[in-house]
Amino acid sequence: MKRHLFVASAALLSLSVANAAPPSPPSASESAAIFKAAGFKAKGGKHVRCEDDVTISYSPGAIEMEDLNADGQAEAWVKEGSLFCYGNTAEAFVLLTKDATGAWAIILDEVGIPVVLDTKHKGFRDIEVGGPGMGPFPKFRFDGKKYVSK
Repeated sequence: MKRHLFVASAALLSLSVANAAPPSPPSASESAAIFKAAGFKAKGGKHVRCEDDVTISYSPGAIEMEDLNADGQAEAWVKEGSLFCYGNTAEAFVLLTKDATGAWAIILDEVGIPVVLDTKHKGFRDIEVGGPGMGPFPKFRFDGKKYVSK
């Protein structure tokens, strides 16, 4: 009986974690701190890192929050698009997490399209950086401080 109760409890716990609400978007002040830490500048009501903010392929910096290590504290993806700056991939991203002082710190900065994998290292999910072509695409894993190439 105890074994069945444990299995049922574990199943409910994994179900509740899998169905956890997505992280809340950052406040305006938190967004400003994230953009600044990622190397973006405010320009005309948007945030830019690439100096091509006039072509049709350009999309300004945007923040997406995701908890990559299931610690309850979301990491921040800052993504920007431009064929002029980023070639055929047309996208670059900066991944940040809060350090021990509560400041945002870059843990990965790449040109390409990030794909979060199911495998993990040091508690963080691995990341593949895709783009045009057949691959293989580079994979990155967390080394305890930042993401490094596998």
